[in-house]
Amino acid sequence: MPVNLPPLGELLPVDGIELGAAAAGIRYRGRDDLAVVVLGEGSVVGGVFTTSSYRAAPVIVASERLGKARALVINSGNANAATGERGLADARASTSHLAAKLGVTENEVLPFSTGVIGEFLDVDAMRQGIDAALAARSERGWEAAARAIMTTDTAPKAVSAHGRVQGARIRATGMVKGSGMIRPDMATMLAFLGTDATLSASAARSLAQDLAERSFNRLTIDGDTSTNDSFVVMASGRAGPTIDAPRGEAYAELRELLTPLVVELAERTVRDGEGATKFVTIVVDGGRTAAECLEVAYTIAHSPLVKTAIFAGDPNWGRFCMAIGRANIENLDPDLVNLDLDQVPVARNGLVADDYVEEQAAAVMAKDEFTVRVHLGRGQASETIWTSDLSYEYVRINAEYRS
Repeated sequence: MPVNLPPLGELLPVDGIELGAAAAGIRYRGRDDLAVVVLGEGSVVGGVFTTSSYRAAPVIVASERLGKARALVINSGNANAATGERGLADARASTSHLAAKLGVTENEVLPFSTGVIGEFLDVDAMRQGIDAALAARSERGWEAAARAIMTTDTAPKAVSAHGRVQGARIRATGMVKGSGMIRPDMATMLAFLGTDATLSASAARSLAQDLAERSFNRLTIDGDTSTNDSFVVMASGRAGPTIDAPRGEAYAELRELLTPLVVELAERTVRDGEGATKFVTIVVDGGRTAAECLEVAYTIAHSPLVKTAIFAGDPNWGRFCMAIGRANIENLDPDLVNLDLDQVPVARNGLVADDYVEEQAAAVMAKDEFTVRVHLGRGQASETIWTSDLSYEYVRINAEYRS
């Protein structure tokens, strides 16, 4: 069960963006598994992609086509990864079919896939699904699309926001899929944000990078980076001033407007983590640099011993100390390290706190949401990430993934 995953609220239509979904039968039966996003003329897309050396075919193709764009095609159930030249040809065939249907050039269509790695894509099924999804498209197709791109997700995840940039009303809606194989090395999972703001191609690329760094690059489920990770910002150019570069007041206002939206999508991803029973915020402060704070935070979050203790609600604080100590931090002085669970002091200056009460710490870890706070005592930097526990259900889901 997900951890306090909010229900979908109202998803705002975004002028110049239409979405449709269909059941292509790529892997799943009885549910939609393909979505198309159709963008109005003048739209641009920016994106960030997995840093994995085993990048999937759609990642390779999509990353080459950032800039002016007219459509996206997204399928679930098959990642089209580790598929070589045939995989590239299959990704391009899907985009070519969609481009022909819309009367646009193939290079204006970007492909995205998620699912099982190492199997070839059924292009005939993709074509049929594309036709059906196009017929179903509308400006209010966000929820249907969010459902179609799910794999092991328990529920669709999408959020909207609206506000003003330089006095002009701006709308945005975003959706994300992802529950496992989640570790950010750009932005982890598939995530798509549409806005009616007016951006140049370079501004859209920078915005995707900035937003990912504030959100998707601050979460982890299991420490594994996918072959298909992609986060795309789509700007239809129907509202607001033209933002040509990643600087100036208009760009900053838009970035601040969209940041809560992508943070919410990131948090929902962790709440819906495979087998998750706990939503845990890890705050590391007192570091010399943000990088070393993140190193400590992720070392804690990725430790199987820490994650299983979190699942059990066991305040075995030695496991936290172990993880902090093995983080790659040069000349870390354990005598300066403090540790708290919510407001419960656990360690002070590297030793168990004088006022530590294990029952209080156990009560914190019994909750389905809490904060682990580490103070390194060596600087002013601070970073926050979100993670989940490691449960029996996580093992079952991944053991049975292909069955």
